[in-house]
Formats: sequence, C-alpha cells, structure tokens
Amino acid sequence: MTIKIAVIGFGNIAKAIITPLLDKNLISPEDIYCLVNSKQSLEKIKKNYKYDVNIFQSDSKEINLIWDCQVKLLSVKPQQLKEVNELDNHKKNENLLVSILAGVSLDKLTQKFPNHRCVRVVTNIPITVGKGLTGIAWGEDISDDQKEFTKKLFKNSSKIYEFTEDSLDTFLALTSSGPAIIALIIEALSDGGLSGGLQKKLSEELVMDMILGTITLIKQNNLTTADIKNMVASPGGTTIAALRVLEQKNLRSALIESIVSASNRSKEFR
Repeated sequence: MTIKIAVIGFGNIAKAIITPLLDKNLISPEDIYCLVNSKQSLEKIKKNYKYDVNIFQSDSKEINLIWDCQVKLLSVKPQQLKEVNELDNHKKNENLLVSILAGVSLDKLTQKFPNHRCVRVVTNIPITVGKGLTGIAWGEDISDDQKEFTKKLFKNSSKIYEFTEDSLDTFLALTSSGPAIIALIIEALSDGGLSGGLQKKLSEELVMDMILGTITLIKQNNLTTADIKNMVASPGGTTIAALRVLEQKNLRSALIESIVSASNRSKEFR
C-alpha cells in the first residue's frame, strides 16, 4: 500500500526531512501533500522546490486531501498550532501524526488531534545538512509499523534516539539549543584571535577547523575529554593559563546551567 504523507508547514526542517526521501526514491512526489499558510509561500515552493509535490493553502477547499493522508508531519511554528484544525472524519487512533514542534507535549497533541496516534520528535538545525540529531518519544498505541515508518522519515538526515518524554526535554536542550551555544563559543574564541591581531574571517576558520579536528581526534582514538586536556596542557604552559581563566570565570558552571535552564524552559511549554 502506498503511504501518503501530509506535511503541515513546509519550512527548512520539513524540507530537510522530506527531500532526502525523495532524492533516494523512497517516496514519490505525488504522495507528498504540503499545507502552507499563504499564497506567497505556496508560489515560492512551487517555483523553487525541485520536486513537484502537491501543495495547498490552509484555506483551500481541498483541505480534506491533507487529512486523508495516513501520515502527517506537523512542522508549523508552535504558536501556529491553534490554527491547525483536524477534520473529524476519521476513526480514532487510525492515522499517525508526527510532531516536530518544540515544547508541545504528547498530551497536548493527543488533545488537539484525538483521531491520531501521536509521536513527539525533537530534531536540530544540522538536519538541514544531513547531520541532524533526532529524539523520539512515542505516544500511546503506536504500532510497530508506525514506529518503523517514523524512523524511516528521519534516518536519512539524522541519527535517531528513542526517549521517554521527560528525557526529551534534556535532549532538546543539548541538541537543539546546543548549536546556538556552540556558535557563541566559536564567536567568542574567534574574537580572542581578533584581539590578538588575526583577521576575523581567518580567526573564525581556525576556530571551526580546530573544533572539527578535536572532535575527530576524540572519536577516532576513543579518547575522553580529560585525555585531550592532559595531552595539551603542560606544567606552567599556555593551555593551563587559559583553562585557569575559564575556571575563574565559572565557564564550566555557566555551560551546565545553560542546559539545565533550556531543559526546564522546555518543560514549562508542555
């Protein structure tokens, strides 16, 4: 049986999920039904998207085609959720709804979409370059086939992890908020290079290459972060002088608390 997928909100993350499936011929463009909020968005996608998928405005008379799909990928902004109205012409718990909305709990999804089996997914912005991290929390009554299909949606663009919903909040803090934290660290370190006389662009490139190289070293040699510190820091040297300043400024504590704060904030949105 051909599975039709409705994509409710077709932004960058949704495209990053759907496009690799189309690229690998795992799904066909005619089986994708996209719902967007404005005529401008519709025309932009029709003009620029490389596949000829079905696409409709939210006020279209053909809205039933969206809700007739066996799978819905819900990818609107969280504040737009109230504008999405399920048609109540389906058997309870028959179809699958996969939500990538940050902070919207399984309980809220189930209340909003009572005719669907709901899955809550957290993914991050690197999914747009095929390097995403995706966490999944299953709602009630999800079948094995629906679990497998949900994983297939994401496995071509990200690594997949399964969690309880409580753990999903910490996963979100680390992986979805984390890129902004890393970007801030890159910016700060490159400003340090700028202060020492390097050109800004060169300094940023050096920082990013240094981070990539360090990660590769750790992974390829199965090292710990402590191993790296011990390999680089020598008695009375430059590295220990730098680390001493970071400890004095409580950088370690600030980074820990940033993740705790983001996780707690995610729980407040539920």
